[in-house]
Amino acid sequence: MSEQGMPAGENGMDTNPPRIQVVGQYIKDLSFENPGAPSNPASRPQIELSVDLQARQLDVQIYEVEMKLRVAATVEDKPSFLLELVYAGLFQLHNIPDEVRNQVLLIEAPHLLFPFARRIVADMVRDGGMPPLMIEPIDFAALYRAKAQELQQMRAGAQGEA
Repeated sequence: MSEQGMPAGENGMDTNPPRIQVVGQYIKDLSFENPGAPSNPASRPQIELSVDLQARQLDVQIYEVEMKLRVAATVEDKPSFLLELVYAGLFQLHNIPDEVRNQVLLIEAPHLLFPFARRIVADMVRDGGMPPLMIEPIDFAALYRAKAQELQQMRAGAQGEA
């Protein structure tokens, strides 16, 4: 037995540690609109980025996590481009406690997907005739906390109305 009372392997390590395995990843939806082409704007575009995450269970241990990225660029209040990407991954969870499953799916899984989605965004923008857009790293933990707080406020408001 380990110090925490958990069964341990012969080397003193837990034989079934919690882990997340990437089963696959793919573009689920991709749209690029380029109404500003052809142009070579003298000023830098204003970039608006939104991120949404969804997770759903497909099988006993298999979950699909979708990362929805929406990038809108404007130059002098005129639309330059709009990119919408839904990038998804299939994840198999092993020995993940129920109380942290959502955190793993909405923080760790997107963290694994992000570099690939970022590359797709950069390539699409470049292929649209503009300099590649390198999205800054996203703090998925802060995004998770903000969404949880928003949900809690909505529940509190609904209870106050009842």
